Amino acid sequence: VQLVESGGGLVQPGGSLKLSCAASGRIFRINRMSWYRQALGKQRELVAVITQDDSTTYGDFVKGRFTASRDDAKHTGYLQMNSLKPEDTAVYYCSANVVAYVGVFNTDTTDYWGQGTEVTVSS
Repeated sequence: VQLVESGGGLVQPGGSLKLSCAASGRIFRINRMSWYRQALGKQRELVAVITQDDSTTYGDFVKGRFTASRDDAKHTGYLQMNSLKPEDTAVYYCSANVVAYVGVFNTDTTDYWGQGTEVTVSS
């Protein structure tokens, strides 16, 4: 299973970006998809979590600006980020708890991580 993030880039304060996290491989089901970020010199922090039933949780700093969603048919998660601030500048990572096929009949559940996509908010 691989996760590939996309959608990062340079945006002005107040702007928007939509990140994508596409999972590929022998996937039976994706349980939880999570977004984290890590700014330079800081610890990685949780941005958002979306569960299989579309229940969402966000970091306190999000304050209604970000929305996590998913398209299970495409094995893809999304993070819509609005009203971006310079302090949102970071590398954003997605993580997915994936139930993947192992062999013909068996499955295994593992957490996978993407490679990260850089978001820079600057004028």
